[in-house]
Amino acid sequence: MTSHAPQVLVPVADGSEEIEAVCLIDVLRRAGATVTVASVETELTVTCSRGVRITADVSIEACAGRRFDLIALPGGMPGAERLRDCAPLIDLLRRQRDEGRVYGAMCAAPAVALAPHGLLGARATAHPAFMDRLAPAAALDDAVVVDGGVITSRAPGTAIAFALALVAALFGAQRAAEVAGPMLAPVPAQSGG
Repeated sequence: MTSHAPQVLVPVADGSEEIEAVCLIDVLRRAGATVTVASVETELTVTCSRGVRITADVSIEACAGRRFDLIALPGGMPGAERLRDCAPLIDLLRRQRDEGRVYGAMCAAPAVALAPHGLLGARATAHPAFMDRLAPAAALDDAVVVDGGVITSRAPGTAIAFALALVAALFGAQRAAEVAGPMLAPVPAQSGG
């Protein structure tokens, strides 16, 4: 565990999946991370895939040059495409990879936002509708797949498990269990390591 609160970036776009975005933000904050929500749109307020509006803290451009301990992408369509097409976000993700820091994505985002930029590891998962786009990663059906510093998950129903896996990556398994307890959420089994 680090001595400072880990810095986390959760980018959001028009069409992001709201359950996933809010779950990531909430669970990571419960764990003690400092979460920055960044809009990849021209406005700070985005309209998610089911019409829920989320107001980000900052624009993604304001995050350029900052160091994050974790970058976590929600899925949703066309949100995952909008994340994929955001050059400042892809630059941040490439730097995460190159510097050995953790990043992850869920639902459509592993296949749509990470795979086209060569940002997946050897194993990954995604929403069933996008599993065929995970190459070159081996596609697994597990709720959460940890492949080194790349963590992926499947759908809104796996959002808490994914968020807790991110907590474990930042703070350790004990902290993930402490956060899961009051939420009555099971601590997920994870593939990979």
